[in-house]
Amino acid sequence: MAFSGFSRDTLYTPVPNPLFGPLLEEIDDLAELKVTLRGIWLCHRQRGSPRMTPLAEFVNDRALLRGLGGPGRDAVPEIRRGLRLAVERGVFLRYAPESPDGGEYYLLNTLHDRRALDRLRGQEAPGPGTDHALSLDMQPDPARKPNIFALYEETIGMLSPMLAEELKDAEDNYSAEWVSEAFAIAAAENKRNWRYVSGILRRWASEGRGTGRNDGKPGRHPAEDQRRKHLEAYQRRRARDRTAR
Repeated sequence: MAFSGFSRDTLYTPVPNPLFGPLLEEIDDLAELKVTLRGIWLCHRQRGSPRMTPLAEFVNDRALLRGLGGPGRDAVPEIRRGLRLAVERGVFLRYAPESPDGGEYYLLNTLHDRRALDRLRGQEAPGPGTDHALSLDMQPDPARKPNIFALYEETIGMLSPMLAEELKDAEDNYSAEWVSEAFAIAAAENKRNWRYVSGILRRWASEGRGTGRNDGKPGRHPAEDQRRKHLEAYQRRRARDRTAR
């Protein structure tokens, strides 16, 4: 069946440029290629820092199971093999906390995630009775909200590579609740651009959330204060007019 093409509502996932160059030249294993492509998508869906995708998400992913399975062929060993090859090539990082229930996680091999993973590993102190479980903010959330890339694509449109790092910084600096609400306000106000959304976040960070002004426009005072100032000025003018008569 022929692919019908990309619709105007199609979402996009940032992909590192080397995947279209030297990595594409070197990868000659179908399982590795499919796991790499799907893994990038899975990693971008994660919350927290660093973004870690549990092994369970790979081996239960419908696209990978269908794409690497077939009549009489179990896809799970192929998925695991593709992951192993991607780790050996350096596309993904593998993290297995030193605890019986620590699980197994995979990350994109980026500078940001390498540093975060080093810090996470440094927190693990060997010894009996030590809890090596992931800290709460780093545990994948089964009921996670869409990450900032998904919110951008759903609210504004196609994501440009130039904005990817700025969006990632914003996601690291602001809570998921703030980010989600800022995009919702931009959509409600029909101001569907990142400058407006980031303006909301910066205002909340500097003035506090719930100060009365929740837009991305410049200015120091909440909207309610501005309305009160105009009303008081109007009342003063009316009082002066009555006195003059």
